[in-house]
Amino acid sequence: MYDPTVARLTYRALLGRRRALILFALPVLLVVIAGLVRGLTGADDQTAVDVLGGFALATMVPLIGVIAGTGAIGPEIDDGSVVYLLSKPVKRPTIIFTKLIVAIAVTMVFSAVPTLIAGLILNGNGQQIAVAYTIAALVASIAYAAIFLLLGTVTRHAVVFGLVYALVWEALFGSLVAGARTLSVQQWSLAVAQKVAGGELVTSDVGLPLATVFLVAVTVLATWYAGQRLRSLTLAGEE
Repeated sequence: MYDPTVARLTYRALLGRRRALILFALPVLLVVIAGLVRGLTGADDQTAVDVLGGFALATMVPLIGVIAGTGAIGPEIDDGSVVYLLSKPVKRPTIIFTKLIVAIAVTMVFSAVPTLIAGLILNGNGQQIAVAYTIAALVASIAYAAIFLLLGTVTRHAVVFGLVYALVWEALFGSLVAGARTLSVQQWSLAVAQKVAGGELVTSDVGLPLATVFLVAVTVLATWYAGQRLRSLTLAGEE
């Protein structure tokens, strides 16, 4: 289910100069913000929650997910080079699964690591806040990568739709409409963070059991349907 050659090509595409700059910019910005906040306000648990929840988990992680998820396959479909890949004796589910693993790995590295560093800067992991949000970022990375990889196979405007989901649905509707939070990857990952941190600082509108079901279901279904879309694309190309 994992092809090293496909993985190498995907890593090369994702970590090219232009995308790498964007991928590095967001984590650096988070760490700089954490440093400035710590210098101005000192170590404070609530401030750490506000920064990690408001910027890291709500903005940085989904945006990196958009870049990694859509970039893992979208550009190949857009420029037609995916036909060359599909002509190789590699099963379509293997291609999707490999690209998903790469997208997850890139999203995790560029989101979870800076989240941990920022959390340690903000309050030294007091009340396990830094670790809780790091685990939340890891969990969210899996779901985001699957969702945005699917978008990359469905539409040529995957980045636009991904940004709409990340910035409008997750950030805007998720903060204004209570019902929308139930269908939010951010809230599902926060349920995991709440369990890790304990206490009352980290909260989620979704219970952990339901959040776990949603995370697994969305990841599996998005990956499966992406494979179906790639299979239909192959048939169209052969015709």
